[in-house]
Amino acid sequence: MRDNLYSRRPLARWYWAGAIASLLFMALGCVTYLMHVTADPASLPLDQRAAFDAEPVWLTAAYAIAVWIGLAGALMLLLRRKLAQPLMLISLAAVVVWLAGLLLVPNLRETISSNDLAVAIAVAAITWTIFWFARHSAKRGWLR
Repeated sequence: MRDNLYSRRPLARWYWAGAIASLLFMALGCVTYLMHVTADPASLPLDQRAAFDAEPVWLTAAYAIAVWIGLAGALMLLLRRKLAQPLMLISLAAVVVWLAGLLLVPNLRETISSNDLAVAIAVAAITWTIFWFARHSAKRGWLR
């Protein structure tokens, strides 16, 4: 029974919707990253400025890796390439580092709201789902 679970199957009708949604989500992440790194800290409200100032460079780097590698992985899903799976794994790992940084850097943890944390957890969950989708697609033989 387990052998048939991931046997090669015809491309599911919902595949394209998942690939396009993945690409849109990762593109949105890239836009928010660009907005973040080009923001003028002086124009931010005090609470957001404190969070901006508390963010270490490695956390911004993890954010960049997560969104740009994720965008490349989502594009590979759209092109039905096996490279999607390892790219989405790298993106997921970077999201985990980013989320851990939000929780573990004391100055940053004290400045982010519970809504910010909820959004970060949702982003991690969606990124995991896209990685699962890439992995599932590779196992089904939908990626070449």
